[in-house]
Amino acid sequence: MYVVVVYDVAVERVNKVKKFLRQHLHWVQNSVFEGEVTLAEFERIKAGLLDIIDEDEDSVIIYKLRSKPIREALGVEKNPIEDII
Repeated sequence: MYVVVVYDVAVERVNKVKKFLRQHLHWVQNSVFEGEVTLAEFERIKAGLLDIIDEDEDSVIIYKLRSKPIREALGVEKNPIEDII
């Protein structure tokens, strides 16, 4: 499955979330990651995020898609996915 993860977390946890997600997904923009994952990887990502975030303060939204979406960027892309082989 293809997932897009967006987050809004407290400043003291931003780097932990970013570092964790970089191990599993492709960084697209500030607070946005995406990539193809297995169901097991998806469950690991969810569990890892729940260990890092404060559910009373932070927000993480995960979009699950059946296939890789068609992306269209306007302006400068911070980290183009097309560069991945």
